Amino acid sequence: MPDPADVTGPGDLASLVPDVAALKAMLGDDGYLADDGLATALFCAVRLGQPLLLEGEAGVGKTAAAKALAQALDTPMIRLQCYEGIDIAEAVYEWNYPRQLLAIRLAESAGNPLGADDLFRRDYLIERPLLRAVEHAGPRPAILLIDEIDRADEHFEALLLELLAERSITIPEIGTVHAAVPPVAVLTSNRTRDLHDALKRRCLYHWIDHPDVARVVAIVRRRVPAATETLAAQAAAAAGRLRTLDLQKSPGTAEVIDWVHAAQLLGLRELNTDAVARTLGSVLKYREDRETAVAAGLDWVVGG
Repeated sequence: MPDPADVTGPGDLASLVPDVAALKAMLGDDGYLADDGLATALFCAVRLGQPLLLEGEAGVGKTAAAKALAQALDTPMIRLQCYEGIDIAEAVYEWNYPRQLLAIRLAESAGNPLGADDLFRRDYLIERPLLRAVEHAGPRPAILLIDEIDRADEHFEALLLELLAERSITIPEIGTVHAAVPPVAVLTSNRTRDLHDALKRRCLYHWIDHPDVARVVAIVRRRVPAATETLAAQAAAAAGRLRTLDLQKSPGTAEVIDWVHAAQLLGLRELNTDAVARTLGSVLKYREDRETAVAAGLDWVVGG
């Protein structure tokens, strides 16, 4: 693996992001408070040009990390949201069949039938997120967010290997499209299933854990500056207590932010049992989870 100091990268990333501390500060300026481990992983992905796989529970800030990186580098973020059954037509490209059919009919009416080479040209190609990321002209690389890769199946993982390893995409009718400015690929996974070793081998890896209370408070104060520090601290601590329960969906940092937003909107300056009862739907998203929290005691949730 090359030394980051020797990797300049497109758009002079070496001068823009000289070290981990600089990137961490840039992310912080855009409101994303990364710890040293995550900042280092993002730095290596940017400077070494390697894909980065971020895993962690839902709501810990994986998607937000990719968005913040794009803002920090002042470059576009191209997002592919994965789901069960996603295929090449939604992710990479597809041919504009209605336009091709119209061209065939017009050519036949004029007595000039079209051949395959006439129909499978770039102007009949519809670009999807992966192809757009490969063809991004720069000057800085686009951030390609492949979100929730664990929702897709193994066949789709295999489809990604050429892109992740060679920064290229092969279109059988046209040929191989190579990235002039390779994107910085950030893959996220909630680990609902294990990913294939072939995909993991091509990626740097970082696990994002739930941040401690102090960091959550700092994040909330950035995102909801009108909220009191007491309210932010109480919500962060309460979310930590809720995560000790047997819940279907444990609250992450995103839910804490939503909770504080709701409480602040209602004019609350601190949490009490009545406030928790009124706003618990902001942080717990299943009826069974709410019942579990109520059974544990709302005074316990508050910390009383």
